[in-house]
Amino acid sequence: MPRMTAGLTVLAAIALAACGEKGKATITTGSTSVTSPSAAESGATAGASVTSTAATVSTAPVSYAEAETSFRHGDYAEAVGKFERYTRDNPDNAWGQYMLGLSAWKSGQHERALQAFDAALQLDPTHRKSLLNSARVLLETDQPEEALDRVQKALAIEPLSGDGLRLLGRAQGELGHFDDAIDAYQRAIAIDDQDVWAMNNLGYIYIQQGRSDAALPPLARAVEIRSNVPVFQNNLGMALERAGHLSDAKTAYETALQTDSTYEKASVGLARVTARIAGTDTVAVDLGALSKQFQDSIAQWRTATVPPDSASTVSTGTDTSSSTMVRDSVSQ
Repeated sequence: MPRMTAGLTVLAAIALAACGEKGKATITTGSTSVTSPSAAESGATAGASVTSTAATVSTAPVSYAEAETSFRHGDYAEAVGKFERYTRDNPDNAWGQYMLGLSAWKSGQHERALQAFDAALQLDPTHRKSLLNSARVLLETDQPEEALDRVQKALAIEPLSGDGLRLLGRAQGELGHFDDAIDAYQRAIAIDDQDVWAMNNLGYIYIQQGRSDAALPPLARAVEIRSNVPVFQNNLGMALERAGHLSDAKTAYETALQTDSTYEKASVGLARVTARIAGTDTVAVDLGALSKQFQDSIAQWRTATVPPDSASTVSTGTDTSSSTMVRDSVSQ
């Protein structure tokens, strides 16, 4: 009688945390600008070096610096674990809760992120970064009204915040308050004339309104400053196409695909305008002139936005935007 041997195969499943904006329906990720607190703010203490094993989750103390290092290296799931331990031992440190929230958000744990940001705000209701980043999480989870409330609280603390005004525009746009969104983006750009994400978002609002000609100047300026961001080029392509500048639209879509060959919206747009161009005379556009026109507008907005005694707060050459998660064609 033949002998039969049954083999037992053991499968080990390892769960990986997903790294996460906005995003855009085309997702573009980037680095979030994080200002580290001073030692006094963080209350960090030197922690023991810990070697974790697959079978044991470490509960040993960890320092703020150790946890932040994991975050800065992009190990967001690991940073969550470390900041969990840090906040366990330092429950009254708002910065620790904030960084726990930021780490959880970047690892795709939206609910945990909101819990941590809320904990930071319970400790310090004026913690502006927690207000703004929790607003971003709320926008990503389709809660624009709640996001708007937090952005307005942050702006009450710092009215001339470019980040805050850009987020205000995004929240107002998602609520369908387009005029308010346009006003917020214009004020953000008046404060920082290098804020390419506010320019992109402003152009996208105009596209949503069917005002393609109005969308061209801010988008032309955005790609002049940052030509290698696919979403900027795609939005410029849409505006150019809808305004009848098919050859220029084709170039914009091609440029988007040169940076990101998997960008489906740009690929579809390129195929569409290529088919339309055949046998058609299209009008060329001077993007440089449109950019100059937009810069002239910024000077007018600045006069209305920034009081004379606050002129020193205006940025005229530093891109401070943190392109975190992008939603559809709008960021931050």
